[in-house]
Amino acid sequence: MAAIQSFRDLRVYRQALKEAKRIFQRSLSFPKEERYSLTDQIRRSSRAVSAMVAEAWARRRYQAAFVNKINVALGEAMETQVWLDHARMCGYLDEAEYKTLDTAWQQIGGMLQRMIQRADTFCSSSAE
Repeated sequence: MAAIQSFRDLRVYRQALKEAKRIFQRSLSFPKEERYSLTDQIRRSSRAVSAMVAEAWARRRYQAAFVNKINVALGEAMETQVWLDHARMCGYLDEAEYKTLDTAWQQIGGMLQRMIQRADTFCSSSAE
């Protein structure tokens, strides 16, 4: 595996970006009355994950700052799962769609958790 040169090389970044796009596309069919509530919230939280990963990458010189940003990304990923729960409960997603999306965000959360646990490998002096 090649050395990571950019946040764009991180698998979790690429996966979060892909899943945020999937949520955006799927949320286009949510009811118009949800535009400024559920639709906006799920789009924002899903998009925030990749943004927080990029910020964490920029701050990896300081392990505490890196962990903080990855922890925020983890929170956003879990918030996305809550909005998926609401979308399912309201009937905007069928069970199969819900399970697919939720599983993807659960995996992203797992990757973020592992980044927190292994922060020293991202924040070592060789990572600069």
